[in-house]
Amino acid sequence: MTVARNIAFYVLFYFGSVFHVVGAIVVAPLGPRPLRRVVRAWSGYHRFCARWLLGIRVKVIGTLPAGGALLAMKHESFFEAIDLPALLRDPVPFPKAELMEIPLWGKAARRYGVIPVQRDEGASALRAMVVAARAFAAQGRPLVIFPEGTRVPHGRQPPLKSGLAGLYKLLRLPVVPVAVDSGPLYQQRWKRRGTVTMRIGEPIPPGLPREEFQARVHEAINALNAD
Repeated sequence: MTVARNIAFYVLFYFGSVFHVVGAIVVAPLGPRPLRRVVRAWSGYHRFCARWLLGIRVKVIGTLPAGGALLAMKHESFFEAIDLPALLRDPVPFPKAELMEIPLWGKAARRYGVIPVQRDEGASALRAMVVAARAFAAQGRPLVIFPEGTRVPHGRQPPLKSGLAGLYKLLRLPVVPVAVDSGPLYQQRWKRRGTVTMRIGEPIPPGLPREEFQARVHEAINALNAD
């Protein structure tokens, strides 16, 4: 049954995703609002397929922030990346800059509103990210970053990338850490039924020393990450 459920998920979700991508391309010239509705619909469709085909539920513990906070989220699988628009209202992610080069997708992503991460351009890239982040936060849109930089297998707790500390210092926004335990269920070819938990940590106020801030974020995003 696990294999059959997975095959059904892959066929229906990815087939349905084609229609959402086409829809995003069609409405992108109309402005950001129609595009965001399509993105929310796609994310909600993923939740529907995960729930009814894979048997994966989502459990959120804690209170999600309202407005322009910066969320620092554990990243164990593609599940949480796809789920962001279903979890939050019009979130602004920090994707790798290389993804912006994908034909059509990159253009649609920019219209939706993302902050590309230029990993090799140092201070100038950070300044550009801060300018963009301030503009999105002023619109009341939550900013979401994966502070470990990439997907991390469940049970591992690597150090945080330096970019989060730079954003924290310059944006002076509260940072909300989010622990996620999607890896054991979703980050494999044959996905397993169960519950993906997202634990929303207490907001970390701006202005803390870098070492204290990073320690608090690291501990909070790994709260569900025991082996």
